[in-house]
Amino acid sequence: MASVYTNHLRLEEIGSGEQSGTWGDTTNTNLELIAEAFGYGTEAITTNQDTHTTTIANGASSEGRHMYLKYTGALDSDCTITLTNTAGDFTVSKVWIIENATTDSGSSGPYNIVLTSGSGADITIPNGHVKVIYTDGAGSGGAVVDAFTDLNLAGTTTTAALTVSGATTQTGVSTSAGKDVFNAGMSVKNGSTSAGFVEFFEDSDNGTNKATLIGPASTADITLTLPSTAGTIATTTNVTDEATALAIALG
Repeated sequence: MASVYTNHLRLEEIGSGEQSGTWGDTTNTNLELIAEAFGYGTEAITTNQDTHTTTIANGASSEGRHMYLKYTGALDSDCTITLTNTAGDFTVSKVWIIENATTDSGSSGPYNIVLTSGSGADITIPNGHVKVIYTDGAGSGGAVVDAFTDLNLAGTTTTAALTVSGATTQTGVSTSAGKDVFNAGMSVKNGSTSAGFVEFFEDSDNGTNKATLIGPASTADITLTLPSTAGTIATTTNVTDEATALAIALG
């Protein structure tokens, strides 16, 4: 039986009774290719091409076999990259860490790369971004999947910067050592427990007392506009006339 390359890494599987006296060379090559599959590679996309194919070759070194694969090249549009093997049958089931390190050949980019491996789902990686993806090896209907969708991180996660493009839901308490900036306003709620509130603590050298600003338990929508000049907002505890206090508070 002749050698076959039907495994996901396209290693040579020697036929029974074949390569007497030379099978060691093939085995060594296979070991090198397995090591390659854990490594880092780069692949250049031809300038301004909007399609590209990454092929894992039969029994030979290939950039596409690397676990971490960085795409380079100058683009003038998004580029669709087909991940496949020598047979072109989309049966490769494999994990990749893919980096879009392409550049803009003009002035309208930078551009995305779109990873495909059959007629199933694709994954888009914006320029300058890295994604962990896998191909499901399902043949002509194969898909590329974002491996970190619904990622659950236990313990402490540290990041230098974080950009969130969708909605976030937080169930625990977070502590910020910097001054947070909200560019679109802020809503403060407390479910069915009470109205929303904000606590202002005294200087920690003085203790842990706080002043709480809380909305009414039930109300129509109202807007409290702060004055445009410096001063002190008065309350009815330090001004006996409520109308005077309200006038001072609203400027």
